[in-house]
Amino acid sequence: MIHIDRIVAGTIVVTAVKGRLDSSSSPKLEEFLAGAPSEGTILLDFAELTYISSAGLRVVLKATKLVRGAGGTLAVCGLIPQVHEVFDVSGFSSLIPIHPSREAALATMT
Repeated sequence: MIHIDRIVAGTIVVTAVKGRLDSSSSPKLEEFLAGAPSEGTILLDFAELTYISSAGLRVVLKATKLVRGAGGTLAVCGLIPQVHEVFDVSGFSSLIPIHPSREAALATMT
């Protein structure tokens, strides 16, 4: 089960994801992100994300490519240690800016 909220903080669209991001829930995030303006700045707040699978990583990568292709920026924040390890092992930590918290991300992204 996954729960997604969108919050606009100035020019940044914050997408807060709660729960597990796996093959059954990743289509919901993919659909949700498709409705976000790709030319802006998107912050994926994963502070309450407890698990991410390769299907979830695929959605993050696809969103990153779309946003960057439109001249925008995508970053993530609030990774718990287990999710951060998945980002590290998969190489995503070198592809996508990762911030320790939403506050830290917003301070550097604005």
